[in-house]
Amino acid sequence: MEKSYTCGILTVSDKGADGTREDTSGPALADMLASRNTFQVVKRAIIADEKEKIKKILGQWSDRECIDLILTTGGTGVSPRDVTPEATREILEKEIPGICEAMRRTSLDRTPHAILSRAAAGIRKSTLIINLPGSLQGARENLASILEALPHAIYKIKGGSADCGK
Repeated sequence: MEKSYTCGILTVSDKGADGTREDTSGPALADMLASRNTFQVVKRAIIADEKEKIKKILGQWSDRECIDLILTTGGTGVSPRDVTPEATREILEKEIPGICEAMRRTSLDRTPHAILSRAAAGIRKSTLIINLPGSLQGARENLASILEALPHAIYKIKGGSADCGK
């Protein structure tokens, strides 16, 4: 039987935070995770594109709440206010570049704009943190490209000793 893991979804969007744009990517990610029966979404928030706010929530959710997986959506592009990867990298203890490489590779098959993603992924304490795009389609496609590997990644982050090979 596969273990269940907790998850938090942080939407980073100025317009979402001020109520002028509906958050569609956060709920879509929650639905994708719920359909797996491996993840239970226990925290959700929408905040503005502000580095210190992002760092604060990521720190709280990983350090105090001990959430197993945190997905951010939004702020990974090249706009002046896009600071999610910088905030994430500042609080990570270990980066996992392969996660972002896999997401970009999958996205590049669909859009040349995938090369503009600056997403980060890695570990803080025993929490896996992954930045996803803010667009509904981008968030879904990126999560789908890595979803199968996440339970094993979290298991290993938490000290699981079973072999990686089948």
